[in-house]
Amino acid sequence: MRVVLSTYGSRGDVEPLVGLAARLRALDAKVRVCAPPDEDFAQRLADVGVPLVPVGPSARALTTGPPPTAADLPRRAAELIAGQFDAVTAAAEGCDALVATGVLPAAAGALSVAEKLGVRAVSVTFQQLTLPSPHRPPLAYPGRPFPPEVTDNRVLWDLDARNIDALFGAALNTNRASIGLPPVDDVRSYVVGDRPWLATDPVLDPWREPADLDVVQTGAWIPPDERPLPADLAAFLEAGAPPVYVGFGSMPLRASGDLARVVVDAVRAQGRRAVVARGWAGLGPVDDRDDCLFVGEVDHRALFGRVAAVVHHGGAGTTTTAARAGVPQVVVPQAVDQPYWAGRVAGLGIGAAHDGPVPTVESLSAALGRALAPGTRARARAVVGTIRTDGAAVAAKLLLDAVRRERPHVSA
Repeated sequence: MRVVLSTYGSRGDVEPLVGLAARLRALDAKVRVCAPPDEDFAQRLADVGVPLVPVGPSARALTTGPPPTAADLPRRAAELIAGQFDAVTAAAEGCDALVATGVLPAAAGALSVAEKLGVRAVSVTFQQLTLPSPHRPPLAYPGRPFPPEVTDNRVLWDLDARNIDALFGAALNTNRASIGLPPVDDVRSYVVGDRPWLATDPVLDPWREPADLDVVQTGAWIPPDERPLPADLAAFLEAGAPPVYVGFGSMPLRASGDLARVVVDAVRAQGRRAVVARGWAGLGPVDDRDDCLFVGEVDHRALFGRVAAVVHHGGAGTTTTAARAGVPQVVVPQAVDQPYWAGRVAGLGIGAAHDGPVPTVESLSAALGRALAPGTRARARAVVGTIRTDGAAVAAKLLLDAVRRERPHVSA
């Protein structure tokens, strides 16, 4: 059985595919992953014995570089779609199934390749906001409801669909025509399909019925990680009370000014030590005091169980990992689905949602104080036992079983 997993995006888009790839390989499937050519992505995939097929430019370079203008977006989308048609076509030749996720134009390109090759394809999302629903949408931002005229999620869906067609439709259909495929009238609906997969935890992200789609919620795809904590980090943890972890992953946080100083001072204001991830924001030491340690990429699962709280941007993966560790969270959401995850964390009582994307010492310290309260920690610990840990295994079995039903001659 040969499977191609395709994505384009940040670490939060790649890490779940590492989890799925590992589970597929455990079931004797041969796996390739098409993803941005960033070195840390390639290394994470190499850790589970899966090759990376590079697609498009570096995601880190695009994220940390100058923000695109409105005029840049159609051009970038056209380049990204064309790259998908080239790289994914070569990687998927002769495969039995393709899983597509990541930013929408990339997913549309990968699904078009699967359509051309006659390969079974699955569209996956790591948050439910992009799926139409008859229910009123969650908060636009924690504490800030949508206006009354937004009566259900389909209102936002329709508006977003028109914007997507305007930005990406022409580029997608030009590339589809080049390989003999008919045009797509509704890009978003094409990508989502009739039976999308929702790779999130049902407790953290409950899918509500009735729904417009036959959604398959597998549980979150947690990647394996056997990396030991670096020696300096292990020594720091042993040297005192549990610190607060602060990390914003792939978010550049351009508007936050001296972010390192803000987070260090906010943690110190709570009388805590800090472990700060450099991340794509490039955070670094602010002084020579020994109560803060700045680190690179580390195994969150090994670390989070040893800290007092986790401050992060609200990515689906980090939110899930912190919840599984039973540690209180502070979410400082930046964009896309992150305000939703901030609202879920606050709503479940397992942490605090920071009000807005730009933290100050005072606002972050206040949110951290709420997260460190005894009741919040107790609730975070109580939720641990309700969270599924087998999402990637469930998805791998579903995918391979579906292929075997359609192609009984295909072996594992």
